[in-house]
Amino acid sequence: MLVQENVTIINAKGAFCPGPLVELMKKAKTANGGDVLELWTNEEGSLKDVPEWAKKFNHEYIGQEKEDGYYRIQVRINK
Repeated sequence: MLVQENVTIINAKGAFCPGPLVELMKKAKTANGGDVLELWTNEEGSLKDVPEWAKKFNHEYIGQEKEDGYYRIQVRINK
């Protein structure tokens, strides 16, 4: 289940791979430990890329949900 409060939205709908992941990575650099980032994307490659990135950098992949025409993907930043 996705987190509902205190979430920072990154709207990357319409961006092509690797754009959504790049936007998430930029925001993660300035985020604090414990912050939840939610990526909005219609790029299906993000469904694989984001969990792999989170694992590689020791962030917590929370999950994903499909909305009307896009995906919501959440990651909790660990610093």
